[in-house]
Amino acid sequence: MTAVIRTATAADDPALAALWRRCFDAPHIAALHALDPERHRHTFIAENTEGGIDAVVVHVPRLIRDAHGTPQRVGGIGSVATRPEARGQGLIRRLLAAAERTMTAEQCAWSLLFTGTPGVYRSSGWQEFAVTYTEGTLAPAAGGPDALPVREATARDAVEVAALHHAYNAGRPLSSLRAPEDWAVRVPAWYGPAEPSLVAVDPASGALTGWIVAQHVGDCVDVREFAGTAGGLGTLLAAVGARARAAGLTRARVRIPGSPAVTAALPVLLTDARQTTEHTGMARPLHATPASVRATVTAPGAVHWYGDCF
Repeated sequence: MTAVIRTATAADDPALAALWRRCFDAPHIAALHALDPERHRHTFIAENTEGGIDAVVVHVPRLIRDAHGTPQRVGGIGSVATRPEARGQGLIRRLLAAAERTMTAEQCAWSLLFTGTPGVYRSSGWQEFAVTYTEGTLAPAAGGPDALPVREATARDAVEVAALHHAYNAGRPLSSLRAPEDWAVRVPAWYGPAEPSLVAVDPASGALTGWIVAQHVGDCVDVREFAGTAGGLGTLLAAVGARARAAGLTRARVRIPGSPAVTAALPVLLTDARQTTEHTGMARPLHATPASVRATVTAPGAVHWYGDCF
C-alpha cells in the first residue's frame, strides 16, 4: 500500500528523532527543529502501513535578503531523511510537493536547500547554483606584531558579535536575518564549541572590530564566517593561521565572499590561493520570478553562512 503523506504531530516527535539519529550523525537536529513554533505544520512525513515513519522533509521559514538586500520570506528545506529500507519509492518527491504547497500558501518568495545529492531535488523544481570559496596551502608565520589583540569569544560578547554580524551583512544578498534564538541555538549547533570563535579587540576602546569562525577539518582550517572591519579581518586570519599551524594543519579554506579587503588579507592565511566552485546550493522559485531568484543567488557578495543552515 502507498505510504500516507501527512503533516507531523507532537506524538511523532520520538519517531522523528529516532529516524534522524539513524540517518545522520547530527544530534542537534531535534533542537533546530524545535526553533519553529509551527514545526509540526511544517514537517511532512511518509507514514507506512504499520504506522511508522519512512521519510521526512521539514520546511524551515526564514527571512533571507534578496539581490537588493531586502528581506524576503524563504522556505528552507532541511532534515530530509528516509529509512534505508524505504528508499527508491519516490517518497521525498511526494513530501517536497507537500512542502511546496505549504510554502506557497505561506507566501514564501522562493525555496532554498543545500545538498550533496542534487539529483534528488531537480525533478521537483530545485536548480543548483554555484558557491565559490578560496583554498590553498597554509601560509608560514609572518613577522611583526598583531595589529589588534585577539582572544576567544565569550558569552559576554554575544550582543556585540550580533551587532557586527548585522552590520556586515546589512545589504548582503542570500544572508539570513538572525533572531536571538538563532544565536542561542542554530549558530552553536552548526559551529559547535570545539573550535571557539575568535574576536579582535580595539585596544583603545575595548570594542570588538571583528569576529571569525574557523573549524579544523582533516588537515585543513576552514574559515566559515566573518563579520567586522577590514583591519579586524587581517588580524583574525593571522590568528587563525597561527592556531592552525600549532595544530599541525597544512591547508586553509576561506568561505568569505570576495572583496578588495578580503583579497588583501588572504595572504596572511594561505598561499597559492585558488578559487574552487561547488554546486551544493539549490533554489526553487515560488512567488518570486526565476530571474529574481537567480539574481539573488548569483549576486556579488552573496553568501548563506554555514551557521544559518536548516
